[in-house]
Amino acid sequence: MVGPWDAVLRDEAALRQAAVVAVDAALLEGVLMRTDAEPNASEVVSYAPFTLLPSAVPRALFEQAYAVQRDFNLLVDAISRDKEFLERTLASTIKVDDFTARLFKIHQQVLEEGLAQSVFLGINRSDYMFDCGAGSLPALKQIEINTIAASFGGLASRTAAVHGRVLRVLGKPEEAARLLPNDPARGLAMGIAKAWELYGSPSAVVMFLVEEAQRNIFDQRCVENELWDRNIRVIRRRFRDVYEQGSLDGSRRLYVDGQEVAVVYYREGYVPSNYNQQNWEARLLLERSRAVKCPDIATQLAGTKKVQQELSCPGTLEKLLPGHAEAVKRIRATFAGLYSLDVGEEGDQIAATAIASPERFVLKPQREGGGNNLYGEELRQVLERIKDSPERTSYILMDKIEPQPAVNYLLRARSPLKASKCISELGIFGVYVRQGTELVLNEAAGHLLRTKAVEHADGGVAAGVAVLDTPYLV
Repeated sequence: MVGPWDAVLRDEAALRQAAVVAVDAALLEGVLMRTDAEPNASEVVSYAPFTLLPSAVPRALFEQAYAVQRDFNLLVDAISRDKEFLERTLASTIKVDDFTARLFKIHQQVLEEGLAQSVFLGINRSDYMFDCGAGSLPALKQIEINTIAASFGGLASRTAAVHGRVLRVLGKPEEAARLLPNDPARGLAMGIAKAWELYGSPSAVVMFLVEEAQRNIFDQRCVENELWDRNIRVIRRRFRDVYEQGSLDGSRRLYVDGQEVAVVYYREGYVPSNYNQQNWEARLLLERSRAVKCPDIATQLAGTKKVQQELSCPGTLEKLLPGHAEAVKRIRATFAGLYSLDVGEEGDQIAATAIASPERFVLKPQREGGGNNLYGEELRQVLERIKDSPERTSYILMDKIEPQPAVNYLLRARSPLKASKCISELGIFGVYVRQGTELVLNEAAGHLLRTKAVEHADGGVAAGVAVLDTPYLV
């Protein structure tokens, strides 16, 4: 297949000139990250890594991903409200995975005490690749859905302008004009603002719950600034700040530093390394509160890999979304093959198949954040070690998606400019707000395209593997 940039890619001198312009454009547009050396200071910053050229994305699959996002919002919300489904689905996982078990324990504690929270805010990102393995036409296949701390909505809002500048410099103004507008920062802020409004206390703040090392602060500031523009006060705090300065009043309103918190927006809390005993206690305090958590702990559990695998089982979607036959059909069309490693004959068989043909599968633990999945020989070695142990139930297996590589240049600070064979991953942001049982907002809120060299099997932008990109629809 002829790519849209084949002629451009043959002119190395023009590409080198365009790369200089691209880096300056990224700095001008605010596509920024703090440095590894100074993750908590903005005196010296660099551009977030990105592709020199926007990547070709099949228009039909892009539109399919947008069309199904509101269905996924409905599904995530339904899972978070189904105590029995979460209990049954995660029963084997929580026996062997301590992190999931601790999250689940807080979930149970909160339910036993009775939910104080009445407004629910979901911000998720459903990630896909374009699978060319099964036939000549690419198919949209979901990799995962991120229900906590789904990042890069802010920087994605600023990346298309950079690629538009590059295309104009390369003599492609018509192609530059075809790049789609994209503003996830506004969409995410719209959901947070709606939840804040429904909470009903104009003097209350939105609290961004942030990491100790904040390299990706500018991505968050994009969303934060949208809230300030709506005259909504924002504070940034860490788990330890909540532990030291957080409290609940008699109505379980949350106060931090004496300020009432209407919405807690998690940009942290998704991996075990985010927690020590104090942080677990802070998480419990937040979950017990009346504040709108994004996500509440049930919604975080809805994004686990074990839940993803269970959703692919016959009849599961129909039970979770009764009366939504078309939504079920749209969701199911995006599923790759997903397999349980629960103890039993079925788990034994799929483990043996994956050991014999590891190149066909991905082994996925119950973790977010990128860089955790196992492939090839590493997958085979791990499965050999755990195949007869209950530990295997802390993983799921998924068919390996086979996208078609394309040539691009990945721009990273202090890295040489060179052509790479690359594959891309499309994420669609979803936002929903529920008050009691009524869904008052349900929208697709923008997109994120990330691209990486084919030799890097796993990992995202924050993990240092993928780079930001812009879709060019073909």
